[in-house]
Amino acid sequence: MSDIGLLGIYNNWGLVGAAAFLFWAVFSVTLHELAHGWAAIWQGDQTPRIYGRMTWNPVVHMGWMSLILLALVGFCWGMMPTDPSQYRWGRRGRIVVSGAGPAMNIALALLCWTVVGVLVGKGIDRADEDALTTRLFEFALIGGMLNGVMALFNMLPLPPFDGASVVAGFSRTYYRWMHDPRVQNAGFFIVVIAMFSGFAGLCSVWATRTGAAWAALVADLIGPSALG
Repeated sequence: MSDIGLLGIYNNWGLVGAAAFLFWAVFSVTLHELAHGWAAIWQGDQTPRIYGRMTWNPVVHMGWMSLILLALVGFCWGMMPTDPSQYRWGRRGRIVVSGAGPAMNIALALLCWTVVGVLVGKGIDRADEDALTTRLFEFALIGGMLNGVMALFNMLPLPPFDGASVVAGFSRTYYRWMHDPRVQNAGFFIVVIAMFSGFAGLCSVWATRTGAAWAALVADLIGPSALG
């Protein structure tokens, strides 16, 4: 049990790493949900405002159970109520609204990996654990990795993930299948299987490799690369 949740992060990354993970998890989920809300409002759906969800308060988006599980096992979620029947683009409005969350995570990941690349290009001294730039490097690295995983994980084309609604926006057949009560009821089990089947680990590997490649490109533009 010492290898999961915030305790596991603390054992591997120390206090700064655990604090960075907690910040990025809460901040990224909050922005992810707000992105859904902004996109829904742009599509003509006022549901997020009606339910008072256009707020920066993470408890509103995540709830206490999600925050507790984040601390215990490192897994959390958020919710943003919307009404697809109000989208001005109809079924295709789902592509915009559902895709906005993962798109936000991709933007945050790129920002973080860019910071990593700039610091590496400037030749930060990673051996000096007390250096401010080293702390910033770790902070950005964790943010980049976490947001990359969130983007990939949420784009799974299975309900209740955002990817399912994106695909449903393109395919009427998939749209009907996704709204089958049996499929909707299986949503919880799909999440559990995705979490413990190793797919989350693959997402982490893919996200890290992609982010590192971007950071290396940035570092090469700044100065000699130390990413190998």
